[in-house]
Amino acid sequence: MTVLDYDSATFADEALAGFAAAQPSLRVVDGGVIRRAPAAAGSVSVVIGGGSGHYPAFAGLVGPGLAAGAAYGNIFASPSAGQVCRVARATSRGGGVVLSFGNYAGDVLNFGQAAERLRAEGMDVRVIEVTDDVASGGVHEIEKRRGIAGDLVVFKVLGAAAEAGYDLDRVESLGRRANAATRSFGVAFSGCTLPGATEPLFSVPEGRMSIGLGIHGEPGISDADLPASPDLAALLVERLLAEKPVDAGNRAVVLLNGLGTFKYEELFVLYGHVSRLLTAAGVTIVQPEVGELVTSLDMSGVSATLFWVDDELEELWGAPAWSPAFRKGAVAAANPTVEEDAAIVPAAVAPDDPRHAKAGPALLRGLEAVRDMVVDSEEEFGRIDAIAGDGDHGIGMARGITAAVASAAAAVSRGAGIGTVLAEAGEGWAEHAGGTSGALWGVCLTSAGASLAAEEDLLSVSASARAASAGLSAIQRLGKAEVGDKTLVDAFAPAISALEDAAAEGLTLPAAWARAADAAERAAVATAELRPLKGRARPLAEKSIGHPDAGAVSFARITAVVAEELVRVNAVPAASEQEG
Repeated sequence: MTVLDYDSATFADEALAGFAAAQPSLRVVDGGVIRRAPAAAGSVSVVIGGGSGHYPAFAGLVGPGLAAGAAYGNIFASPSAGQVCRVARATSRGGGVVLSFGNYAGDVLNFGQAAERLRAEGMDVRVIEVTDDVASGGVHEIEKRRGIAGDLVVFKVLGAAAEAGYDLDRVESLGRRANAATRSFGVAFSGCTLPGATEPLFSVPEGRMSIGLGIHGEPGISDADLPASPDLAALLVERLLAEKPVDAGNRAVVLLNGLGTFKYEELFVLYGHVSRLLTAAGVTIVQPEVGELVTSLDMSGVSATLFWVDDELEELWGAPAWSPAFRKGAVAAANPTVEEDAAIVPAAVAPDDPRHAKAGPALLRGLEAVRDMVVDSEEEFGRIDAIAGDGDHGIGMARGITAAVASAAAAVSRGAGIGTVLAEAGEGWAEHAGGTSGALWGVCLTSAGASLAAEEDLLSVSASARAASAGLSAIQRLGKAEVGDKTLVDAFAPAISALEDAAAEGLTLPAAWARAADAAERAAVATAELRPLKGRARPLAEKSIGHPDAGAVSFARITAVVAEELVRVNAVPAASEQEG
């Protein structure tokens, strides 16, 4: 994507800083951007967000008549729950908060966690996932569909309703109506390339196009010959009209969205054909938009959206709005005020058992060894993930473990015990990695730490098995994945079983973890034969078959590092103990 040389780990942060510097109407808070001039007291706050790499979504859609703030994740990775909370607190005006985002696993996990935290603080929070992509699920599983350019429709209706002073129940209801009335479908002509990478996440053969693209760099669900513009218009229109909601009238807002390098003049040519076909089919086109609305870095592709409106939805779509990237009508000027960032209250952590403080440095050394492995494997993990996903697993894991090590080191320097060290490591991982893996590894480490903090003997195999089981339970509770869904759970569960068996047999800790690492490795390899049932790879199940799950592979590698560290520290020949 990028012409100049950039550090992929800092690219998103630098882009956000530069964006905010160019936008006097916005200010940066810890986690994203918000309106500098706050909305009216007592009004509903609409907080949107997702990974960066999609400009003008999401930061470009913050302003009067649109969102109050946007949580801003790393490239193609959801913001963390902490980021979402901080943006919501900074924009809250007392009328409650609506969190809205595209229906991707990482966003669902992190925005969902944020909603739980904010509700515990007494804030009334509603959550709306956008599900407009018809290629990512059938008509009987609309709730599983992804959000693509339909994000703009839902955000605009929510923002207009909040700006009009509607109460939280009505704002939520209108947002849900807008989502239910929106359908999108797209194609790609080339893949996108992550900042600093040398190869695109996927490639489209010369003279072909990929049908049913995702905006996180996922390949489409099938390929076809590259058509002429009238034929592509016919494909888009035919697919969208077939998905017309049963209760829709004949009026529809039309969006034609360029994904990054399919530029305006070509979009206008295509829109001419689309509009003629829709008019011939009896559709009355309302306030169309043609341009780059939700992009995917430098992907060449286009998506079409139909938003079927009634009088009320049409009025909200056309209501005035002003943001850096999307403007309608005239918005009354507001006097900007600079407010202090919302206070960040650290999570309460149970007091450490003084007997466990000595374990902190050893745990830190283990985390450092894991970090070194993950950073060395970053490109490999990304390549595995790119087969049927967005290719960001390596970047996310590297950012997460690097932050986890820094947080753990700070805790160890204070003399913290193992519970606090793992809790803070988990919070650091979740905060900086974002995405699905960030949320899952964050809650895993925190839960494992809480389990170990209650143990009398940290070096017992049973303690390890219980801590690992606590981590897996937290992952499954949050991510809803089961064995067989082709996720890291498929490698995690066999590792726990191996630890439990090793405890029953009386093996030493290094020998037990060596057995667990072997079980995790074999299970990770076996995921190649599974069909993905969770996450971004689910719509691309056929492409995924024959290739292992990236999360399972990275988990197995981490388990192996733990085993190697235990052998090194204890200087025990684990292999011979296993045989004996």
